[in-house]
Amino acid sequence: MTTGGRPTLEAVAARAGVGRGTVSRVINGSPKVSPEAREAVRQAIDELGYVPNRAARTLVTRRTDTVALFVSESEERVFGEPYFAGIIRGISAGLAGTGLQLLLAIAQSADEHERFEHYLTGHHVDGVLLISLHGGDPLPRHLEDSGVPTVLGGAPVGVEPVSCVDADNRGGARNAVEHLIGLGRRRVATITGPQDMRVGVDRLSGYSDALSAAGLEELVAVGDFSEESGARGMRELLARDAGLDAVFAASDTMAMGAMRALKQEGRRIPGDVAVVGFDDSATARHTDPPLTSVHQPLEAMGREMARLLVSRIRGEAMERSMIILDTHLVTRESSCAQD
Repeated sequence: MTTGGRPTLEAVAARAGVGRGTVSRVINGSPKVSPEAREAVRQAIDELGYVPNRAARTLVTRRTDTVALFVSESEERVFGEPYFAGIIRGISAGLAGTGLQLLLAIAQSADEHERFEHYLTGHHVDGVLLISLHGGDPLPRHLEDSGVPTVLGGAPVGVEPVSCVDADNRGGARNAVEHLIGLGRRRVATITGPQDMRVGVDRLSGYSDALSAAGLEELVAVGDFSEESGARGMRELLARDAGLDAVFAASDTMAMGAMRALKQEGRRIPGDVAVVGFDDSATARHTDPPLTSVHQPLEAMGREMARLLVSRIRGEAMERSMIILDTHLVTRESSCAQD
C-alpha cells in the first residue's frame, strides 16, 4: 500500500519489480513487453489503484487515445437510416479492448465541415474514420498530409484513399438486376444513389452491366438514398414508362419509398412491379411485402475499418489497405411471390 497521495509510475514499477519504462510501455499498449511483465504491471496497477495522468501521458506520447468518426450527413439521416447504425455498431465492436475512445462528428453545412476539419487536422485525435463523403472532398488528403491516420468507409468520386473498406457494390447491384431479369422482367428501372459518391456510381454501373448483357434498355432516376427520393424517383419512372415491371433501388430506404409510391398508383408488388433494394436492413423483413435486398455486411465493414485504423495508429504493417467485402442477394416476396 502507498502511504498517502496518488500512486506514481515509480511505485507501480517497484511493486511489479520492473523498470519505469516497462510500466510506461504496458500502459501505452506497446507489444514490446513480455506477457509475464505485462501481467505483473497490471497486477501492481490494480493493487495500488494507479490511474494514468492522461494530460501528462498525452504530452509524452503525443497520443490522445481518441479516434473520430466523421460523417458528412444530417443528424436526421445518421440516426434514422439503418446503414449508419450498422457501421457504428461494427466500429464500436472493433475498438473494444483497444483503449481508444470513439468521438462522433456530424457535419452537414460547409461551416460545420470546415470547423471539424480544423479540429481533426489539429492532432486532437489519434486517427479518423470517414463515411458518406461526397464529391472530391479534400478532407481525406488534408488529414493524411497532416499525419493523421485515416480510414474511409467507401470513397467519394475522384478520391484515392490510403486505406478504405467497402462492399462489392457493383457486383451486388449486378446480381440484384440479374435476379429480376431471370424472373422474366424486361422493363427494369433503377433509382440510383448520389452520383458524387462512389457507392452511387458503382451500384448504377452494376445495374448497367446486367442490362447490357441482357440487351435491355436502361431506365434511370437519380435519388439520394432517402425514402422521399425513392418515392419521387418511382413516380418519375412511372410517368416516363407506365409499362415498367421491375425496379432496383440502390438502398432499402429508397426501395421503401418506391413501394409506397407504387401502392399509391395502384400497382401490385410484385405482380405488376417487382422491387429489390440494397442493404438488407432489419426493416427489409418487415415491409409489406417483405423486401428482396442485397445484403452488405455493415458491422463487418465497421470492424474492418476500426482494425485498419488501429493498425495504422500503432504503426503496424498491413497486408491490405483496401478491403472489399462480399455481398449476396436475399430474396423475399417483393420480387417473387412465395407459394
